[in-house]
Amino acid sequence: MKANAVAVLIVTTYIGYGLTAHASAPQPVFSPAQEARIGEIAAEYLVAHPEILVTVSNRLQEQQKARKQMKYALSVLENQASLLHDPDTPAFGPEKAKVAVIEFFDYQCVYCSRLAPGMAQVMKARPDVRYIFKEWPIFASKWDASSSAAQYGIEAWKQKGTTGYMKYHNSLWSTRHIEGDLTAKDIEAAAEAAGMAELKPVDHTVVLEKNDTLARTLGLSGTPGLIVMPVNNPEPDAVTVFAGLASPQQIISAIEKAQR
Repeated sequence: MKANAVAVLIVTTYIGYGLTAHASAPQPVFSPAQEARIGEIAAEYLVAHPEILVTVSNRLQEQQKARKQMKYALSVLENQASLLHDPDTPAFGPEKAKVAVIEFFDYQCVYCSRLAPGMAQVMKARPDVRYIFKEWPIFASKWDASSSAAQYGIEAWKQKGTTGYMKYHNSLWSTRHIEGDLTAKDIEAAAEAAGMAELKPVDHTVVLEKNDTLARTLGLSGTPGLIVMPVNNPEPDAVTVFAGLASPQQIISAIEKAQR
């Protein structure tokens, strides 16, 4: 057996012994002198091979990420009706699609703005998917346009359906006015593009509050938040949650996973 393998075995045995001893306090396997020497060998080996610590750290991060994904997925399954079948939520794509991509976003969010072109690519590449848009104006307390844009987005959906909503949605992203730069004229122009002749006062606060409650229930803490999931009988392993920016390829990969 190679020296490094022996060292790893000794380290593993030592650690395993320590854990067992802590749990059930058995009779000592090693003498104090042996324990001291094993500790020295372990320390020397780790100093000589620091890449092991990097490997352990990477594996730990992967495990933490997997646990977080599973937590998200279970929450998604508990709330799938609200995610997939809310009549107040704008949607695009086949009603009988096998996979859905749900986006929580704010028109004033810089990362949502960066995501928008990628989402357009995905929608073009995968027209067989249902795309669901959850207006979530988390910056409303900071910028009035955040709330106004979301309010009229819901109104565009209710008045003009899918076609009107997508024209409104894409018109606002095309301005690239984010982080407080979106104006009332931008919103008016988007509404006009959607076919809304006149902007009357609207109040869809109940819808937006419902979206906010859902997002926080899922564990999302900011925008964008993306959920990719099977529509029928989803299993946790088929659900992917992106709590932040995702590339088109990442989204498409998640769609493919949801189809398996």
